[in-house]
Amino acid sequence: MSERTAVLLLAHGTPDELDEIPEYLRNVTGGRPLPESVVEEIRHRYSLIWPSPLTNLTLEQGRLLSQELCLPLYVGMRNWKPYIADVVGKMREDGIDRFVAICLAPQNSRTSVGLYRRAVFAAAEGMQVDFVEGWADHPLLADAFADRLRETWNLFSAEAGAPVPVLFTAHSVPCRTIQTPSATDGAPAQAAPGPDPYPVEAKRTAAMVAERVDGLMPDNWFFAFQSQGMSGGPWIGPTVEDTLTALHSQGVRRIAVQPVGFLCDHVEILYDIDIGFRQFAAKLDMELRRPESLNASPLLTAALADLAHQGLARLG
Repeated sequence: MSERTAVLLLAHGTPDELDEIPEYLRNVTGGRPLPESVVEEIRHRYSLIWPSPLTNLTLEQGRLLSQELCLPLYVGMRNWKPYIADVVGKMREDGIDRFVAICLAPQNSRTSVGLYRRAVFAAAEGMQVDFVEGWADHPLLADAFADRLRETWNLFSAEAGAPVPVLFTAHSVPCRTIQTPSATDGAPAQAAPGPDPYPVEAKRTAAMVAERVDGLMPDNWFFAFQSQGMSGGPWIGPTVEDTLTALHSQGVRRIAVQPVGFLCDHVEILYDIDIGFRQFAAKLDMELRRPESLNASPLLTAALADLAHQGLARLG
């Protein structure tokens, strides 16, 4: 490929200092103020897992992918430094005029991938961009999650003397965002507006992972949306808490939780699952375990490399 070609990984971003959390949250909400109680609660959650490893893990994922591709690799964040606009500006300075953009959120949603897409095209005027819209059903992604789940689930089931149920999760989104089509804000036209694909894609990923774990039967895995927002308005469910409560009422006392919407450790993993959900389960007299996150998984790197090769081929 030309030296003027590169790959851009896109991620959520995380603050570098606890005192930056209010500014970071303003970026997340697009400037909409949050109640001070919500800001303080989020600061408290971050403090329990501090420092958040998201940025360093994402940069490592980029380094591994760059080695695999032998191409320039850049990482841009939507809500914190290095911001997408700044990174695309650096790419221009480096002589890059075309690139493949891959969002590290495999399931396509207007509130995640759609916002990354908007930010990329706003910054990349005059550059040739292949934007990967979603890759929820990529077989290597499912292989990567199954590889992590298999070890934890097999050991847990052996200790229990029977197959342990698995609860797959993905980040919840506001109900309004999956009901109302949004404008592209200057980005190239997408397909005709319709229902947001996110809930269907998240469950499709879970089903593909479950199929790859020998012994995990269709009636022994479940799905829930986690990390609903605290700023008001309905978010899609069912919630993890409601699902755990329902499973407990059916006699379940052990559960493995496998998030399939997150590709590395960050607050939604290290606090929401490892602290919040584990404590909630303990109050129900349930034991909850989570497989290792993908982080530097070679299978994840292979999936990203395949996406990059497909995008480079489309660039021609």
